[in-house]
Amino acid sequence: MYKKFLFFLLSAAVVAGCAQCGPAPFPKVGEPYAITQGPHDHLLASYFGINSWSPDNRYVAVLETDVNGRLVAEDEAAAIYLVDLQDGNKMIPIGQTYCWNFQEAAMFHWLPWEDGACLWNDRRDGKFVTVIYNWKTKEERIVPYPVSAVSKDGEWAVSINYARLRLTRPDYGYAGQGQDPKRDVIWPDDEGLWVVNLRSGEAKLVLSIAQAQSQMTPIADPRGLAYFCHTIISKGAKRIFFLARTVEDLDEQVAARGHVYKWETTSFTCNIDGSELRRCYPDGWAGSHFNWLDDETLAVTAKWNAGAHWSHTVFKVGEEEKVRHLAPGLMDWDGHLIFSPNGKFLSTDGYWNGNGERTWVMIRLEDEAVLPLGTFFVPEKYREQYSRCDLHPRWREDGKQLGFNSVHEGSRQVYLRDVQW
Repeated sequence: MYKKFLFFLLSAAVVAGCAQCGPAPFPKVGEPYAITQGPHDHLLASYFGINSWSPDNRYVAVLETDVNGRLVAEDEAAAIYLVDLQDGNKMIPIGQTYCWNFQEAAMFHWLPWEDGACLWNDRRDGKFVTVIYNWKTKEERIVPYPVSAVSKDGEWAVSINYARLRLTRPDYGYAGQGQDPKRDVIWPDDEGLWVVNLRSGEAKLVLSIAQAQSQMTPIADPRGLAYFCHTIISKGAKRIFFLARTVEDLDEQVAARGHVYKWETTSFTCNIDGSELRRCYPDGWAGSHFNWLDDETLAVTAKWNAGAHWSHTVFKVGEEEKVRHLAPGLMDWDGHLIFSPNGKFLSTDGYWNGNGERTWVMIRLEDEAVLPLGTFFVPEKYREQYSRCDLHPRWREDGKQLGFNSVHEGSRQVYLRDVQW
């Protein structure tokens, strides 16, 4: 696999250099530079693909922590800061959260309602909630549901059961029993995708786990569990993409390795009201990482033809049978893929290889040419299951910067790369 990747890097560099050959030229991506520094560790305050820059692009939201090498405990809060890019990367504290992890952070989102408005997940009075906060006016409001995804206009959110997720994927769930995990119900009819009105705080269960059961992988184990995770709302807030998973031998897996390591995945989309539930792939294709281009086109990593290797795919809702396999043989790996703001490119980073290096590339969708964006070494202390550091890139909304987390300089910090088109 590594030799194949070396060949890929060399061939991609040749293709990328041919700007006059017809397709849109690749942007020029600058060298990474840190906007946070030790002695504490830092990470972007949301999951990959989510915008971290304030609407005026002056501030970047990050978390600060000293936890590493293990799962985040119930009593360990992360501090929330805004990095002022126009004032020497000054760190401005705005709050803290007990609902966070090293993968999705605190699901921080900027809200376009008013200057300074933002939100994040937290635990208040023992419950998982969303904190809606204006860091300039100091006004705060609590919505009694944690967010898993937020619409671009900031009006709606999707909520899932993070306590249930803590049982199955602790590195994505929250500690503290802030929700009822419903451990004794495999297919609950009162748990699943909730759509939350962020203005009023009202929520509605639009699709239960029980409603999706007939299209998910069956569970023979009476102590197994089915759950939803990894949601994202399309750009016009018309549809939701999410992963639906089933786990066999849940307790035995945890006893054997300390975490769940085997599950079955079905990728779905549905309308924002839960109607028109559609599978993205045939049986066995699974699904891992994802991004919407608009309201109908998705990029998802999946196991092409239910094979052994991951691939990067693109398809349209309603035309799932026409799924496109990007750069076969070169892009057959699981990456955090995100569309560029102009929709012509995908940025994607992978997991560390045998040399402890993560690879980051950009693919041009028109002709599937691939541009290497560098490799980033992962020290051993940051390879632990629950506290691993994925790059998790995201674009600034105008396409002029990329942000990511990395440990290649010895500690977990936040980096930017300037982009010229």
